Amino acid sequence: MNATRTICFLIAAISSYSALVYRLSQARRSWRDGAYRTLVVTLLLQCLTFTMGAVAMSGDSFLGVGNLAILVMHLSAVAFCVSAQIILLHWATADERAAHKTRIWLVVGVALNTLLTALFLLADGPGRPASDFDTGSGQPLVLTYLLAFIVSQAVPCVTIFRQCGPYARMTDNTSLRQALRLLSVAAVVLFLYCTARTVNILTAAAGLDIGVWTVTPSLFSAAGIVILSLSLTMSSWSGSAGRLLDWAHNYRSYRALYPLWRDLYESSPDIVLEPPGTTSVSDLNYRLHRRVVEIRDGWRDLRPYIDRSANGVPGPGAEASEEHRQAFAEAAQIRQALHAKRTGIVPADNKDDGDFDDRDTDNFTAEVAWLAKVASAYSKLKGAG
Repeated sequence: MNATRTICFLIAAISSYSALVYRLSQARRSWRDGAYRTLVVTLLLQCLTFTMGAVAMSGDSFLGVGNLAILVMHLSAVAFCVSAQIILLHWATADERAAHKTRIWLVVGVALNTLLTALFLLADGPGRPASDFDTGSGQPLVLTYLLAFIVSQAVPCVTIFRQCGPYARMTDNTSLRQALRLLSVAAVVLFLYCTARTVNILTAAAGLDIGVWTVTPSLFSAAGIVILSLSLTMSSWSGSAGRLLDWAHNYRSYRALYPLWRDLYESSPDIVLEPPGTTSVSDLNYRLHRRVVEIRDGWRDLRPYIDRSANGVPGPGAEASEEHRQAFAEAAQIRQALHAKRTGIVPADNKDDGDFDDRDTDNFTAEVAWLAKVASAYSKLKGAG
């Protein structure tokens, strides 16, 4: 179980330091922003908390004082929770109200840390085995210290969760709204950490052994800190992540359209405005637009060879959607028309007049999705021979 706890500490520390380094890389352009400076302080406290946790697990003393690493870990965790609450105020509250509530939270944080320090000293924290601060070992003052620490962590989780929902609905900033929602998830997971830790302390005080379940708080803590680190940095990377996902989606669409585009290009080389390969992958949006236009132009060139009276086309079963069946039907028409054009046979009942069948070509996203379905059906029909 110690190995699992160590791994959890390591995961939490890595996510904390990663978030801190990422945010510090933006210091040059963001340092004048008070919310940014508060965020950096929060991440520093988060890193300090889990650094002290690792130190506490590696030995009983720090700077020659027994269990000092545990005390510093708990004090920095309280300061970290208070700082996270202040960030939320900066994100979602007017400056005047944020300043007033910030002062209140600072007073609360100082009071809690003073209380924890006093309890630690009264309980002879430096002279006790480190294991006492895992479960309390039935000592009233140590139990009081641990429960006071848990309350100091649970209360900010509750207040952050209660505030994130209304604040997310109030803001027009999409990335901030997503960050607030993720922050509320982190608050729930960290509250579960507080609950599991309380269960560990109370069951140990009652002399009950819950076995492997004692590792549950470490799992919740690691998961909550990872989610929290993502939420505290999301507002700066969500836009880039969204663009990356859009690029990946466009690239999949671009590749999916290739088999259909290739055969239409071979049939009608004039549809290509620029020679293939003259643009780079960085011009993907332009290339995707061009590929859609070229497919439509090639499709138009085939209209004299599309037989209206063709039937018996193999396709999906009756359980398939109407749109899926239509995609197969149009793919089959394209395949038959390409064959007819190669052989020079013009059907008597063709589609020489008119435009495409009930398709809104003004909606590019819908157009790409539809052509991708047709291209997929075309590839399956061609593979089936």
